[in-house]
This record gives sequence, structure tokens and C-alpha cells, in this order.
Amino acid sequence: MMRSRFSAFALGDTGYLLRSWHSSTRPASLELDPGQRWIRLEIVETERGGLLDAAGTVTFRAHYRDAGRTGTITETSRFVREDGRWVYLDGDQL
Repeated sequence: MMRSRFSAFALGDTGYLLRSWHSSTRPASLELDPGQRWIRLEIVETERGGLLDAAGTVTFRAHYRDAGRTGTITETSRFVREDGRWVYLDGDQL
């Protein structure tokens, strides 16, 4: 789920991002910065999130380029199952 959401950010696929967001925390709309280019994802740690789990977390670093400068966002994201499928609940930037 984390990798597919990163790919959606990289491709600007707001529809997928919204569909893969938990209904209780999903924004009404999402506007991405067209100048920001997501270039690499590093998974730092995962907890739970297996076949028999109902929740899990992923700590990651997402690398981007914006106006010729590079940057990194580090976050621990929480995912849960909603209607049998994994969705993004929320996250804390580190």
C-alpha cells in the first residue's frame, strides 16, 4: 500500500490517493504541487500489516525535488483495513 501511494504521488494520481484513504480521515479534495517531483521511497520500518492483521504502520523516507532543490520527508504512516482492503489512516512526520 505504501509503495502504491508513493507511486500515485509521483504520478499525480489524486483519485487513487483519495480512494486509498480511510473514510474517517479522507479530505474532500486533494491538490498536489505540480512542481514537486517525488523521486525515491525508502521503507525504514514496518510493524504488523500482515495477512491476518487489521492495522499496521510504515515508517518511510520520501525523497523529492522541488525548484532544483532536493528534500526528504520522514513519516510514520498508519494503515488499517476498511471493507477488507488496506487504506491510509493518518501519519506523523518525524
